[in-house]
Amino acid sequence: MKMTIERRIFALTTPFAITGYVFESTDAVWVTLEEGGYRGRGEAIGVYYTDETADTMVAQLEAVRASVEAGITLEEIQTLLPPGGARNGLDCAFWDLSAKKSKRSVWDMLAIKPKPTATVATVGIDTPEKMAQSATALSKYANLKIKLSGDDPIARLEAIRAARPDANIVVDVNQGWSFDELVKYIPIVERLGIAMIEQPLKRGGDEELEGFSSSVPLGADESCLDLSEYETAARRYDVINIKLDKCGGVTEGLKIVERAQADGKALMVGNMTGSSLSMAPAFLIGQHCRFVDIDGPLYFKNDIEDALEYADGGIVSIPTPALWG
Repeated sequence: MKMTIERRIFALTTPFAITGYVFESTDAVWVTLEEGGYRGRGEAIGVYYTDETADTMVAQLEAVRASVEAGITLEEIQTLLPPGGARNGLDCAFWDLSAKKSKRSVWDMLAIKPKPTATVATVGIDTPEKMAQSATALSKYANLKIKLSGDDPIARLEAIRAARPDANIVVDVNQGWSFDELVKYIPIVERLGIAMIEQPLKRGGDEELEGFSSSVPLGADESCLDLSEYETAARRYDVINIKLDKCGGVTEGLKIVERAQADGKALMVGNMTGSSLSMAPAFLIGQHCRFVDIDGPLYFKNDIEDALEYADGGIVSIPTPALWG
């Protein structure tokens, strides 16, 4: 087996702001596995708030090159690297390679009948007026995800709801509120018809959610990186957001799906703003999710060849084998 590691930089159309960060580009790492004339690909973006970068992911992958190229199984990948972007890229490449070698799709391998799914389109933090304009510009998307911080979030949300009374809306606070602010905002958020509040409190600072009942479902993103953190998150949140760059790939993502479904938890699939090569395996996880956020390529100046298609309503096409799986 041969492993190729490449870096790809994708420029965003405009700077994208969330709580505490502004992004202008995505620095991706591509992993390609080749064996017997077949090729599989995966994309790693990493997790910025755990200090992952393209450099750290490349270093992790180079450190295990000998083991990978000597021949490795999907199960061995799970212990070869820790959860995170590097393992995600390798895991997704292995799934793609396995599908190509077996001449079956990942859907056949998992006995899933794929169906198109509707993604949210995300509105980054700006003034209330500009966020409302952005929501209006995204009128073809039935589902919106609104980034909020502690800076006058209700004014922003009310402006967006006035501009898009038709939209299904979730909000993502990216750890930007205190518990007292959450309690204060929940009735207003409920009045505005918001379907879910994602990660309102800081990772590691959300103990007050244990035993707390919210009239608006609460979602765990930063508070549930991988399966090892699921049990704690499940005591505090109603929705678990699976991101393959967090948990380390499709293999662990499917394990989280199984665990959450057994517990009756709702699921969301998210992304770290990658290309269609990141969104394709996330699309697979999205088949099990109530909330789907695979809109990363919408914010790129240029996506990749054989990209996903985003139609009216936010309907995302089923990935083709030329893209992944």
